[in-house]
Amino acid sequence: MNEKNIRQVLEIEKEAQELQEKAKREAQEIPMRAEQEAQALLARARAEAQDEARKLVAAVQAEDRSKEIVAEVNAKNSEFEALAKKNFDKAVAFVLERVLGRA
Repeated sequence: MNEKNIRQVLEIEKEAQELQEKAKREAQEIPMRAEQEAQALLARARAEAQDEARKLVAAVQAEDRSKEIVAEVNAKNSEFEALAKKNFDKAVAFVLERVLGRA
């Protein structure tokens, strides 16, 4: 072999060695990157879950408040109906007396 061929072989071996070292470094970085990406995904999922939980709690609280308001309104309506029934006979008698001219 002549000197030119030897240099080419040495250069090719050097490039191969550099490529192998680069591949080893990249292979060592893969688990670290995967761990970082997994942590980021977990953090994002946790944040989304917390946000969804807050929305659900707010919706349930609003629904509970709505039920309370409906119950209060129904109670007031019952009170008004009871009062109306209580005074209904008196009101009818009063109106009849007025219409008949007795009052």
